Amino acid sequence: MSNLIPPHGGKGLTCCLLEGAELAAEKKKAAGLKKVSISDREKGDLIMMGIGGFSPLTGFMTKADWKGVCENFLLADGTFWPIPVTLSASADDARAIKEGDEIALFDDKHGEMMATMKVTEKFAMSAADKKFECEKVYMGEGTATPEEFWKIAKDDHPGVQMVMEQKDFCLAGPVKVLSESDYPIKYPGVYQRPAESRRIFDEKGWSDVAALQLRNPMHRSHEYLCKIAVEVCDGVYIHSLVGNLKPGDIPAEVRVECIDALVKHYFVDKNVVQGGYPLDMRYAGPREALLHATFRQNYGCSKMIIGRDHAGVGDFYGMFEAQTIFDKIPMPTQPGKALLCRPLKIDWTFYCFKCDGMASLRTCPHAKEDRVLLSGTMLRKLLSEGGELPDHFGRDEVVKILRKYYEGLTEKVEVKLHGAATGKTK
Repeated sequence: MSNLIPPHGGKGLTCCLLEGAELAAEKKKAAGLKKVSISDREKGDLIMMGIGGFSPLTGFMTKADWKGVCENFLLADGTFWPIPVTLSASADDARAIKEGDEIALFDDKHGEMMATMKVTEKFAMSAADKKFECEKVYMGEGTATPEEFWKIAKDDHPGVQMVMEQKDFCLAGPVKVLSESDYPIKYPGVYQRPAESRRIFDEKGWSDVAALQLRNPMHRSHEYLCKIAVEVCDGVYIHSLVGNLKPGDIPAEVRVECIDALVKHYFVDKNVVQGGYPLDMRYAGPREALLHATFRQNYGCSKMIIGRDHAGVGDFYGMFEAQTIFDKIPMPTQPGKALLCRPLKIDWTFYCFKCDGMASLRTCPHAKEDRVLLSGTMLRKLLSEGGELPDHFGRDEVVKILRKYYEGLTEKVEVKLHGAATGKTK
């Protein structure tokens, strides 16, 4: 009997990934269906529906789901969900597809059939609809008005660009997932299904598990957050994104190597589990923090570590907006429909020379000049420019791996600094 938190939605893990004879039969059928190309983001969403990471979702959202999520954080049936999960289609595809049709979802980039889908609804996504989604999901406290938001979002927010570049229709309906792409092969032992992480936690006897979200290599602040979580929970799940990032971010295989080095040298191994998941970043800040908590509940985590500027980009969000949003979301009373994974809220952390160790704004009384402000963005910028890192910014083992990566790059991408990276907001 598991003592772990139940999956979100009250239906257990809803896994749409086919296996065995059922998979072979569906692949054969898919070859004769109309093909619709999918984006990288949609591919990641599909895989998460396949492995149960997006429980209780079993398909792409209807317009009622989309609108309810944007406006009220709720699916049409009243279940909490923070970010739209939609499938876009061109006008030509939408004209050729009728409600009730079965289609095949195809990854052009890798030449792979990813899923079949029964179309239950198709709906237009006008420019106004896309703007509505962007303002509801991606606009945070960093911009005071929609006018101010749009002045910079269209050029500087990758999540907004992703939405605005979507095709002009959406297709909704249940899916049957045929592949996990190359993630199991590329990241063996790291890429995990929720059933696998839950089994590991159960074997360890854990019930209260904290998840750490990672899209940057682990620096000292991440390490400190994990160690706080280990002190107050049964264990910590270092859960790294292995999907796509924006240009200039460090690829997953390098980040995984850094985590391995840190866990080996600076953690009690029995208290830490490393895993990876296949989504693309949306950079939706507070809303994405909620999404991270939602699918971490499916992975068996009862707490989500939320520090400063979680899943943020630029200066679009308040430094701790991803924490306060947890206090504002609806909490449906029907069994299974509310988000149960709660935030582990931790203040701005840094190395303090006078404290002679890691500290936070809640524990350190010293001046800003005594602190080494730690940021993944600052780390990437300094390394990409061949600069020297301040003392105590990162562990030597990690810095060595990162320097080797940057020295091997033939093309450099400019890394822009923002308030969260420089400390100017404090």
